[in-house]
Amino acid sequence: MVAAAQAEPGIVTCDACPVLCRIRPGKTGACDRYGNEDGRLARMDPLTVLARSPEVVRFLEGTYEGNPLAARDVFVSAIGAGTTYPDYKPAPFIVGAEIDGVDTITVVSEGIFSYCGLKVKIDTDRHLGPECATVRAQGEAIGHVTTAEYGSQMLSLGGVRHLTGGSKREGVVTCETLLALANGAAVELSIADGASLEVQAGRPPVIDGVLERRMRVGCGSATIGIFAQQWQGLADEVIVVDDHITGVLTEHQAGRFLGMRPAGVRVRGRRSTPGRYFQV
Repeated sequence: MVAAAQAEPGIVTCDACPVLCRIRPGKTGACDRYGNEDGRLARMDPLTVLARSPEVVRFLEGTYEGNPLAARDVFVSAIGAGTTYPDYKPAPFIVGAEIDGVDTITVVSEGIFSYCGLKVKIDTDRHLGPECATVRAQGEAIGHVTTAEYGSQMLSLGGVRHLTGGSKREGVVTCETLLALANGAAVELSIADGASLEVQAGRPPVIDGVLERRMRVGCGSATIGIFAQQWQGLADEVIVVDDHITGVLTEHQAGRFLGMRPAGVRVRGRRSTPGRYFQV
């Protein structure tokens, strides 16, 4: 525990960073790293020290003696370190060590929460809303729809403009939503000119009140690569239409590998490589 200035009876002011949180008894500051215990400022979380992964041992190289695992050691992470942003005083933890005869120093500090954001991957084929459309929680703007990635719809949430650049309520709702998502809780979102959602890590999304139960296994090209052998002999041609890459079985490398003859069906779109088309 360290001493801290007392502005009011029972309240301590944390001076670890320029935010200068005024912390009531039994509560923590904005970073959750420091709290008020009986009128004194105390660290609430331990610094996390991690074990290094075993190093790669190349077969029959160097002094390899049959043991694929190198000696284990540890390194200091910044998790639990707290912050002194913007670094007008030394970092919370400065750790010295000797590695292969060389003196090293590790300086660790965490970023402040107002810089944080989440990229949310939603496994659905449904159109959720136009790109750049505003995403809202509890009526407040907390992010936007961003570019889809390999079939999944993507949301960009948080960041300084929503956490600190808008109204106080916008910042509070944004922070609460990010924390809820990161802690595995379900949150309700709405997209301008688009869908309403309930999303939760590890669970299918609920879109406009309907639980999503399935989505495509990949783009048209990937689907052909996976199922080409099953389709052979059942159809002269298979075209998997997709908003990313549309696949044409007999043109595709998978169809050629199986010796399938071109069926003569032409696809209107921008040809990328054999059997793969954009903008169909």
